[in-house]
Amino acid sequence: MGGGIGGLATAIGLRAAGWQVGVYERSDTLPATGTGLGIWPSALRALDEIGVGAAVRAAGLPQRNGAIRRPDGSRIVTLDMDQVREKHGEPVHLVSRPALLGVLSSALPGGVLSFGSPVGDITALRRDHDVVVAADGIGSRIRTALFGDRHGLRYAGATVWRGTADLDVATGGETWGVGARFGITPQGPGRTNWYAVLTAPEGYRPALDDADELRRVFGGWHDPIPAVLDRYATSQVIRHDLHHVAPALPSYTVGNVALLGDAAHAMTPDLGQGACQAIIDGVTLARCLSGGEVAAGLRAYDRERRRPTQRLAATSLLVNRMSQARRFLALRDGVLRLALSLGPPA
Repeated sequence: MGGGIGGLATAIGLRAAGWQVGVYERSDTLPATGTGLGIWPSALRALDEIGVGAAVRAAGLPQRNGAIRRPDGSRIVTLDMDQVREKHGEPVHLVSRPALLGVLSSALPGGVLSFGSPVGDITALRRDHDVVVAADGIGSRIRTALFGDRHGLRYAGATVWRGTADLDVATGGETWGVGARFGITPQGPGRTNWYAVLTAPEGYRPALDDADELRRVFGGWHDPIPAVLDRYATSQVIRHDLHHVAPALPSYTVGNVALLGDAAHAMTPDLGQGACQAIIDGVTLARCLSGGEVAAGLRAYDRERRRPTQRLAATSLLVNRMSQARRFLALRDGVLRLALSLGPPA
C-alpha cells in the first residue's frame, strides 16, 4: 500500500485489528506543502473508529457557510454548513493535506512506513503476504496490472490550478462562469486555499504564462478573486488536468489484492469527496478483515464500498459537466439549486 491518506488509514486500522503491516511509499518523505481538504462527517466518524478523529479535528477548523456565485458576485445557491451540522452533529472540517498525513503517519510506529520504496510488480508481494492493499493513487500501476487499460484514466475536460495564498478570507465557496470556475476556502488565519478550473483540451498550455492566463480569465470577477491572483507569485501552485477512472471497475478485489481510494475510483474533485472516500475505504477494509478470514473479508469490503463510491464518482462527474456548461446557464443554476436542496453527501 502507498503512504497516502487511504493507505495510512488502512494501516492504522489493520494494526488495531492485529495485523502485521508494511506501507511502501514511493516518495522520499511526506509532503510539506499542499492545499486544504474538506473532511466530511462520515469520514470523521471513520477516523474516530481508528482513534485519530480528535487529532484530525484539532489539526483543522470547521468550515463556515459559503456560496456558489456568478462572476459578478450574485448568489446562485448557499452552501449551508449549518444544515450539515444539524443533520450529522458536526460540520465539515478543513484540514491541509500535510497536516492530515502528519496525524495519520504519527499514529503508526517506526518501521511500518518505508519511504523511497516504489512497488512496480506486485507478484512477489501477493506471494509473500496474505493481503496486498493497492493504494497507489490515481495513476495506479496495480489497477492497470489487474484490469488493463480498459479501466483507465479518462480526461474530464478541464485543467486546474491549485494554490494557497497569504490572505484572510471570511467565507469560501465557488464562482461559476462560462467554462470556468474559481474556488476559495479559508485554511486558517492569513491563509486561503484557492483553485481555478478551465474547460480546455487535454494537455492545454496557454499562450500566456499561467499567472497572466488566470488574470485574463478571472481578473474581472468579484472580490476577493483578484486579490488572490495578485498573490500568485507567492502562492504554492500546482497544475494538472482532471481525470477519472472509466469505465468503473467490476470489482475492488482480485484474489488477495484490494484496491482503494483513487486507485479504485478516482473521481473529479467536484464533490470534495476524494480524500473522504479513501479514508472510509481504508477503515472499512480493516474492519472487514478484522476477523482474519481474508476471502470473506475482501468480498465484504467490495460489497460495502464499490457501489457507493461509484455512485459518488458518477455524481461528481455530472457536477463537473454542469460546471463546464457554456449554454443554458439559467437551467444549470436551477438544477444546481435543486441538487443541493436534497442535501450534501455528508
